[in-house]
Amino acid sequence: MKAALRRRTRHAASALVATSLAGLASFAAHAEIVVTANDGKMVLENGNAVVRKQPLPDTVSVIDLTDGALKLLGEVPAPASVVGPPPSVAIAPDGSFALVTGAMKLDPADATKTVPDDKLSVIDLKSSPPKVLATLQAGAGAAGVSINRAGTLALVANRSEGTVSVFTISGNALTPAGKIQLGDAKSGPSHAVFSRDGATALVTRDGDSKVSLLTVDGSKVEYAKRDLSAGVRPYDIDLTGGAAAVVGNVGAGSGDNDTISLIDMTAKPIRVVTTVTVGQTPEAVKMSPDGNHVAVTVMNGSNKPSASPFFNDFGLLKVYRISGTDLTPVAEAKIGHWCQGMVWSKDSKHVVAQCMVENELIAFSFDGKALTKTSTLKLQVSPAGIRTAEP
Repeated sequence: MKAALRRRTRHAASALVATSLAGLASFAAHAEIVVTANDGKMVLENGNAVVRKQPLPDTVSVIDLTDGALKLLGEVPAPASVVGPPPSVAIAPDGSFALVTGAMKLDPADATKTVPDDKLSVIDLKSSPPKVLATLQAGAGAAGVSINRAGTLALVANRSEGTVSVFTISGNALTPAGKIQLGDAKSGPSHAVFSRDGATALVTRDGDSKVSLLTVDGSKVEYAKRDLSAGVRPYDIDLTGGAAAVVGNVGAGSGDNDTISLIDMTAKPIRVVTTVTVGQTPEAVKMSPDGNHVAVTVMNGSNKPSASPFFNDFGLLKVYRISGTDLTPVAEAKIGHWCQGMVWSKDSKHVVAQCMVENELIAFSFDGKALTKTSTLKLQVSPAGIRTAEP
């Protein structure tokens, strides 16, 4: 009798767990998903990025952003890095998997230092908890990553070798399809994005201050031998809106105000048409899905030593309106220190920023005029890269 009761209890418990996991998986499938890549190696000490005395494992977090409220759904260990622009994450158009790069790893010869890494992880977002499906090699300093809207190609910018890696995609399986040489090892390819029609791509090069144009024909990707000039050290770039791309120019880090630039993708040839000043170090830029606004995370000196004349005890999240070829400031809000990337909700009514020092994500509502904080989410490991499934 007792044995039978124990068996029934175990079966009931197993069924409950299975039902709970199935419910979570179903919920995740319908939620508005944000994926962050979290760097457990690095910490900011009085303006200097150094290796933690006791490094933590890098992780990837899957987060629900439904209605502007942040909720952690699951995490999985995978290589990640704060080095490179925040789009070190890309999500497949159908939301089934994410790609995450790891630009730097601990130096095997000296655990107090880091060296370039080449890891590209494929993360299953449909499983609960999420899991790593495959770990591939891109190039040294693998940083910004993007998937085309057809879900057939991925590009990875390799900051430490002057190249872009090309991968073909079938289902959730990636196959290396070669590398494109853009410059020498110091040219610093940082992030690559596809045009909306997938026929071209743009790659920022913060090492030699260029934005390179690539042509795409099926799985064949080539350097068009044409470079645009946006500003000093173009770093992050986004093309969500389609008609225009926005580039963040991080500058020399010397305390001067830096810029963002608008690239007219409808011009023939494609060209930079507008550049505006935004403050110290625009770490990330992101266009709203409706194409009307661009959000910028500005370091604002929050990553500098406290004694620096350029130090401020907060970063800024800024929003600019895109009107044709004009960029007009609309709203700003104070955020934390050494803040990295940000994403918009699908309806363009919420923005989420991530801050390394505070180990925090901050969600804001946006009504076209002002930013209002709606929720926060603390993570155990510092959030360094972020993306949603893009329209």
